[in-house]
Amino acid sequence: MVTAQVTGQPPRPGGAGHARQRIFALLETTGHRTGLTRRTPVTVAADGDVVWLVAEHGRGCGYVRNISAEPRVRLKIGRNWHAGRAVLLPEDDAWRRRAAIDRRGGWLGRADGVFFKVLGSQPMTVRVDLNPG
Repeated sequence: MVTAQVTGQPPRPGGAGHARQRIFALLETTGHRTGLTRRTPVTVAADGDVVWLVAEHGRGCGYVRNISAEPRVRLKIGRNWHAGRAVLLPEDDAWRRRAAIDRRGGWLGRADGVFFKVLGSQPMTVRVDLNPG
């Protein structure tokens, strides 16, 4: 399970145990042609052992093509790497999924969502099922 990192700083507004939600991660894939490791910053929403992200340009994104060829990925959320298996979901409503991700990310997520709406062309939802442990 992905959890927020605990710091020695006082709690933020929102409750005594309020933990900061990580909205950015580093997605590591294997290049579909070269076999080399590729790392891409992405906006994510973690829900237990499932992490959601939306590719701005769908199959036009390099990491989506890499996932099509090799679904084993790693995500760096905070300071920790998590191995998992990515699943492309072209039938999912990517615009709606991205709006939900943006809402969970607070003001920073909403600001990032503005750029996504302007730059996104044919978004596609990607679900990453994290390996246990």
